[in-house]
Amino acid sequence: MAAVVLMAAGCGGSSAAVSGSAATAGGGSIQAAGGSTAAVGGELTVFAAASLTESFTGLGKGFEAANPGVHVRFNFAASSALAQQINQGAPADVFASASPTNIAQVSVTGQPAVFARNLLEIAVPPGNAGKVTGLADLARPELKIALCAEQVPCGAAARTALHAAGVTAAPDTLEQDVKATLTKVVLGEVDAALVYRTDVKAAGDKVVGIPFPEAAKAVNDYPIAVLAQAPHAAAATAFVAYLLSEPGRTALADAGFDLP
Repeated sequence: MAAVVLMAAGCGGSSAAVSGSAATAGGGSIQAAGGSTAAVGGELTVFAAASLTESFTGLGKGFEAANPGVHVRFNFAASSALAQQINQGAPADVFASASPTNIAQVSVTGQPAVFARNLLEIAVPPGNAGKVTGLADLARPELKIALCAEQVPCGAAARTALHAAGVTAAPDTLEQDVKATLTKVVLGEVDAALVYRTDVKAAGDKVVGIPFPEAAKAVNDYPIAVLAQAPHAAAATAFVAYLLSEPGRTALADAGFDLP
């Protein structure tokens, strides 16, 4: 199952409210009780936030096993970049965003459902040579710091957390998504970065995560919806239902997400 890079054409989007319960898609209500209720097929294209890479890749395989006629392709990137691609005409069926702000920028069918929540952690290389213990250390000028750019959800969350802590950080690099930010730590190019705790968990022993209390003031809601111009609306509806079902919720909890 490979990520797909899609070309832009040109298409407008409209606002959508976000619900914390079920999503309505493809003309019907999607319940969180199980996967697809009828045979579906085709190639399903899911645009998903970069922080969903590991959990959605596994969920895609499970969905394919439950629906042998469907092949799932993913495009993982910053939610802001994905919304821009969708509005420029990139063909996609489902959008799973790391922020309600970004999903509200595109045209969807029905009401998006919040399916997960995420918190930030400080990621440092093994050994923590910079002796980072909390957000205040991100203001130390001798340290190299990586943050997500403010226009992407992890960057907006970082700004909120830093403001809550009264800390003015001086990042040495601003990355375009959370995976790129984490990579700076993995490669030892920075002393610390603010990323999601799910990304710290996915990285295993390549990084060390440091929780901090201000993360509770910068929680990111993750909504999902079927896109209004979805080429495979039935399969898209079934995928969203599968995500909201017990297998989907279990996979997300195992990845470190909070469940609404």
